[in-house]
Amino acid sequence: MIAVGTCGFCEGHAKYYRDFDAIEVQGTFYRLIQEKTLRRWREEAPEGFTFSIKAFQGVTHPPNSPTWRRSNVRPPRDVGLLRPNADVFHFWRLTLKEAEILKARFILIQLPRSFKESEESFADAEKFFELIDRGDFEIAVELRGWSEKGVRRFVREFDVIDVTDPLVRIPLHNGSTNYYRLHGRYENARIVYNHTYSDEELEKIRKRVLGWNREESFVFFNNSAMCNDAKRFKILLQS
Repeated sequence: MIAVGTCGFCEGHAKYYRDFDAIEVQGTFYRLIQEKTLRRWREEAPEGFTFSIKAFQGVTHPPNSPTWRRSNVRPPRDVGLLRPNADVFHFWRLTLKEAEILKARFILIQLPRSFKESEESFADAEKFFELIDRGDFEIAVELRGWSEKGVRRFVREFDVIDVTDPLVRIPLHNGSTNYYRLHGRYENARIVYNHTYSDEELEKIRKRVLGWNREESFVFFNNSAMCNDAKRFKILLQS
């Protein structure tokens, strides 16, 4: 099974639920969302539709991250980067509650480049994953700027899904579910979101997703043309 969606609603909710199989909710990263809003989304969605939510940035991003400008929360001083402290655990519990309301399947932890590949990061992550409640959710982690060796060690040591771009590399985690995020193109190790995937690129993605599929894969587009590209990819999968 291969499910396709986008990172955030790219069109009206009713239409989105007809067009796609899953969504990665982005709003939960930037802001704390009201329970009534999350309940409405869950009630609107058809049976079998999959929600993934992006963990609130208080879990992952330090207070100097520009992403906090869009938040409805003032960042504490030592927040983010999986630091095993009271503030980070508080924001994780809020994320967990949102996932429960949405009846999400996945919680995505997207870490910034400032979460360096180091023993300090491994030590913080070890305490974080040891102490949090995972609920019934599968945790997917996107590491940026790490070596394949470091990613492999991280995702296997902490039993999480390795989130990757199929145009970049094969997933390195154990387990039968793959989780892909397609951000656009890369220039000098920087992401260029303003990108429309060519037919050739989509065909390469299709071949790799199918070839690397174990039991199921979730493919989320996050580029500027994500809505149209995701629809093109769905058609390609069906052809």
